Amino acid sequence: MKVANGMVVSMYYLLTDENNDTLDTTEGGDAFDYLHGYGNIIPGLEQGLEGLEVGNKAHVVVLPAQGYGPRNPEAIIQVPLSEFPEDMELTPGGRVMMEGPEGDVVLTIAAIDDGMVTLDANHPLAGMILHFDIQIVGLRPATEEEIEHGHVHVEGHHHHHH
Repeated sequence: MKVANGMVVSMYYLLTDENNDTLDTTEGGDAFDYLHGYGNIIPGLEQGLEGLEVGNKAHVVVLPAQGYGPRNPEAIIQVPLSEFPEDMELTPGGRVMMEGPEGDVVLTIAAIDDGMVTLDANHPLAGMILHFDIQIVGLRPATEEEIEHGHVHVEGHHHHHH
């Protein structure tokens, strides 16, 4: 069996940036499962895994255009500190949720200065070249229900965000 559309892929991964700093990893936890071919993961990674088999390792480099997109300078906004609830802990690098037209938006606090909070709506990994070290540890054909819903179902866990 190979990684292909309609396959549930189980993998371990280590995600690093250009400076080899770890951004995300499955180390010490469970493997990550996703349904291949349905846009569950960024396009560059999905393409890089196509055709792999269980036990294969791969190093996939994803440029921003195939990842989380370029950074958008217009996605940085400044909000007066007075607009936030007083009991809210605001620290640079922290995240806040705001309601946007399309649902909740997660913003990263870029800076707090002179009563102004600078918020960045870019994805934290936007504009970055991403290095994935992958090991494929499991493959199975997706169930009809998974194909219908376009994502993996884990036994006993039904998280539906539609």
